Amino acid sequence: MAYKEYKVIQVSEGALGTIFLGASGMPIKQMESSLNKEAADGWQIVFQVVEKKRFWLFWSRENVIITLGR
Repeated sequence: MAYKEYKVIQVSEGALGTIFLGASGMPIKQMESSLNKEAADGWQIVFQVVEKKRFWLFWSRENVIITLGR
């Protein structure tokens, strides 16, 4: 399917949980509300990827990068 425009959103793990616990869960409710809002505007998920990036000096944190199209 060919899309005429694209949008990229990023959802990150919580910083405090990463620092104090060494890992944190993905904020599922935040991701769900963002996707529901975008879907109401006509956007559809085209692709998503989970990346792990260094966070400050010793920690690493996961991000979900979602590409939307319409």
